Amino acid sequence: MPLQSLLEEISHHHFPNPPATPEEIDEFERRVGWRLDPDLRAFYLHCNGGTLFKRRPDANYRFLPLSEIIRARVAIFGEDKDEDGPASMYAICDLQDGDYVLVDMERQEDSRYPIMDGWHEAWPNPKHCKQIARSFEEFLERALRSGGSFFWLKKSGP
Repeated sequence: MPLQSLLEEISHHHFPNPPATPEEIDEFERRVGWRLDPDLRAFYLHCNGGTLFKRRPDANYRFLPLSEIIRARVAIFGEDKDEDGPASMYAICDLQDGDYVLVDMERQEDSRYPIMDGWHEAWPNPKHCKQIARSFEEFLERALRSGGSFFWLKKSGP
């Protein structure tokens, strides 16, 4: 599904924040030292964060506003030290249980950043904190179809 359709779905059925301004995006990019890819830029120009399925504080998916995006190691461990994970990973979505969805701004495929699982119990072990989508657009589509569950986690049971 095209990104614009996903963004319209957020506006009609979920809980978006007001859009970021171009100035807020410029300030964010200066602060973090990297540029939003086309998917993330479109998302933040549409809504500067928000929640899917439920309002805060009960939402499983809380997309962080630009002002709250920080390195994953700071979000997870509270410190910005190299031993606490790579500097290239940033938290973009709070899963409300100490886990985050991350963007790896050091890697790109087709001008898009991959989206990673930021499972705090295993962070930063790449065996457990894997790539869960090739792009933000793919992640958003799968999240919207998840019914509020974390689509990348294996279901246990029969």
